[in-house]
Amino acid sequence: MAEAERITGTPETGPAARPEPETPSGEGTAPETGADRTAEQAQNADEGAPKRKGKRRIVALLLVAAFVYLLDLGSKLLVVAKLEHHEPIEIIGTLLRLNVIRNQGAAFGFGEALTVFLTLIAAAVIIVIARIARKLYSLPWAIALGLLLGGACGNLTDRIFRAPGVFEGAVVDFIAPAHFAVFNLADSGIVCGGILIVFLSFRGLDPDGTIHRD
Repeated sequence: MAEAERITGTPETGPAARPEPETPSGEGTAPETGADRTAEQAQNADEGAPKRKGKRRIVALLLVAAFVYLLDLGSKLLVVAKLEHHEPIEIIGTLLRLNVIRNQGAAFGFGEALTVFLTLIAAAVIIVIARIARKLYSLPWAIALGLLLGGACGNLTDRIFRAPGVFEGAVVDFIAPAHFAVFNLADSGIVCGGILIVFLSFRGLDPDGTIHRD
């Protein structure tokens, strides 16, 4: 019988002769090519680039802040140990002296009756900087915010840990130019950071790196 079917050309029946089911049009997955993989890798790289850039800017901010903070803290510890309760030391004649004073006010000795309020402002500045840092992609802004953060942390440390008490501590000032208020390195960081922020805002550069022109 099988021989007859072979001779006459009658198709075989049964499981072996069943045709392969056709894949419906539009279904199935086309084999991935090298070009597809390259395009996908490039897309992933483009998506990850802003995140890496943002992380680098945050690292820059923290490094600047740490540098300002440690420089301020070290200078205060040194002058308190060596210069407090001593005669001022002249650096450039009477134009610039080192004279240690305890300041319960704001930067450069202003607002001495608002010590607790100024402490809260310093804490608020730190919180605001932390929020801005989440969308930070500009290196100049990272430097400016790092100066502000380091200076705010430096003076806040004095207000928390120095006499007369927590949140009422007197800030150590020691840089005494002629005909000007006595200040410290934290004050300098705050002022320099503020000036840089004003400059960047005037130039139209935002913290996220975008530039706008009014």
